[in-house]
Amino acid sequence: MAKKQRSADKSAVKGRRRRNGQNRFGMFCLILQTILSLAFMGVLVLLNMLPVRYLAMIAMFLVFFWCITLSTQLPRKKRALGGRIFSLVMVGVLSLGTFYIAEANNMIGMITGGNYQVNNIVVAVLADDPAESIEDAADYNFGVQFSRGAENMQAAVTDIQEELGSDINMTEYDSVQEQAEALHDGDVEAIIYNAAYTDLLEESFDGYSDSVKIIYSHSIRVELNFGTSGSDDSLTKEPFTVYISGIDVYGEVTEISRSDVNIIAVVNPTTHQILLVTTPRDYYVEIPGESNGEKDKLTHAGIYGIDASMATLGQLYETDINYYVRLNFTSMIDIVDILGGVDVESEYAFTTSKNAGVVMDVEKGMNHFDGEEALAFSRERKNLPDGDNQRGKNQQAVITAMLKKVLSPTMLLKASSIMNQVSKDVETNVTQGQLNALIRNQLGSNAKWTIQSVAAEGTGARDYCYSSGDQLLYVTVPDYGSVNDIIDLVNIVEEGGILEEAESLN
Repeated sequence: MAKKQRSADKSAVKGRRRRNGQNRFGMFCLILQTILSLAFMGVLVLLNMLPVRYLAMIAMFLVFFWCITLSTQLPRKKRALGGRIFSLVMVGVLSLGTFYIAEANNMIGMITGGNYQVNNIVVAVLADDPAESIEDAADYNFGVQFSRGAENMQAAVTDIQEELGSDINMTEYDSVQEQAEALHDGDVEAIIYNAAYTDLLEESFDGYSDSVKIIYSHSIRVELNFGTSGSDDSLTKEPFTVYISGIDVYGEVTEISRSDVNIIAVVNPTTHQILLVTTPRDYYVEIPGESNGEKDKLTHAGIYGIDASMATLGQLYETDINYYVRLNFTSMIDIVDILGGVDVESEYAFTTSKNAGVVMDVEKGMNHFDGEEALAFSRERKNLPDGDNQRGKNQQAVITAMLKKVLSPTMLLKASSIMNQVSKDVETNVTQGQLNALIRNQLGSNAKWTIQSVAAEGTGARDYCYSSGDQLLYVTVPDYGSVNDIIDLVNIVEEGGILEEAESLN
């Protein structure tokens, strides 16, 4: 009898220990859930993207879930095991949620606040030259030009001389075209120039890039000081204009380069209207502060920096442009694919050429494109009845289709993937606070946006360009009647009027 009593006592002790251990584990789960709930709310508040009412609703749900866990862990509750399982599930969900929201905040930080651009100064020799590095060319005569970008050129020369430990022999020319000619004629053995001029040299010398090799590169970071001084909510209250710059398909986003896509978006956040204005890349215009009254192709303005392109378009359309978004247009492939493709309206039926990247038949009317097809549609101009003018309109059609898809509620499920891709290939000088405020304002109001797309028109011609010396190049002479019509539309949006031909985005 005594043995049975001792056995019962041992079993009771073990039972109490087991229950105490389970209770301690239950309380540990409750404490962990509490900490992660607070952390989750903390990152949401720091993200500063959700309206207050959304934050309040999320906080109420978290408190409700916490109360469920608490009630199951009170003494003598039979649902303790279920409560612990529920708490562990909540811990997992909150952990993942906190991580992904923090990641989203970091990705937005990577996209926003861009306030610099990079000049890449290179040294080139002929392709069959034995020199493979700048040290091999120490005794060479270098062709240089200081008439454009003198400060950056001097910085590169100084860096080369410091690396070699001695001064270099230099012959000065008036343009990069003269430099390249001197190199090919044997008057100099190497030339120093901004890599942004490479496409200009290709226009002057057929096959230029294949005829030379780069033996040295020096990157110079140039700060941009405009557009980011407004308050976080400034873009939700007053109209603003954004320059959308698409560089050539091989360029780095931050590197100075010709801009093949030149679109300005005039946005009124109170009337919820967007005016997209595209300008042909070959538009024959002045580059304020650079071309001294001479005219040049719009695309060449990008050689002197994104601020030069913004000033050029601002002067053309008589508006202030303080914000930009620059992207490598090939990033469209990945972004469109993440969106699940886009539905794009085409004004014409045509077949894209090999130069567009993908040969495909485009139907007049609605087309569904994947990423590569959307890029080909955006790049094609040879097989279009109006060439580059129509290409600009097609680019607008793709951007409009992407905006419609992004504003779709179903895209919330892909928000993380979209931001992850965009953070790799897109940069803007809109600050993180301003972008967050825009998103918060849209989530809070669920506003219905309208958009209208217009394109500047012109006629083809051949003329001299500021950046190309005495070489005649193809240009698009502006139709100032169409330019004045666009100025009127810009004024309507900025002054709070209603665009008569705008279509709904959502």
